[in-house]
Amino acid sequence: MKYCPNCASPLTIKIPVDDSRERHVCEACGSIHYQNPRNVVGSIPVFGNQVLLCRRAIEPRHGFWTLPAGFMELGESTSHGAARETLEEAGAIVEIGPLYSLLNVPHAEQVHLFYLATMKTPDFSAGEESLEVALFHEHEIPWNDLAFPTVKQTLEWFFADRAAGLLDANTEFHVRSRDILPSEKI
Repeated sequence: MKYCPNCASPLTIKIPVDDSRERHVCEACGSIHYQNPRNVVGSIPVFGNQVLLCRRAIEPRHGFWTLPAGFMELGESTSHGAARETLEEAGAIVEIGPLYSLLNVPHAEQVHLFYLATMKTPDFSAGEESLEVALFHEHEIPWNDLAFPTVKQTLEWFFADRAAGLLDANTEFHVRSRDILPSEKI
């Protein structure tokens, strides 16, 4: 049973007036408690021809490699969140570029957004949530040790687009997007 954070009364599930979906509703105070997806924001930090990855020091997927990313905080934009997460997890200061990929993960109640990012210097260090951080050429990516399908998909798109010249300056590209299925767990 869930309880209202406003008045501690039990919540019921019903379709509120002027809505079309079932919601958690407090009959006592009338509050509607929406449950919405969480945004995960991150970057594809590039220095020269290498991409910066972090080996996770936290669950889920402790010890596996990922792009620097995490939950967006209130009061920040998605691009600011991506830069913050890159600094926190990888100790890297990046110039955030355009949004590159948007992946819906409905079974985890998340949306993952990754931005292209340029590292001005090769300076980086592991943050509290990373065991280590390293720059990788495409052929060095630990494909079998990636933490999440969203990271794998984003890196696959990135390297294919880069090889095709789609990420060159003054070349217009479209944001890559798709849904991640529950069966795609790594």
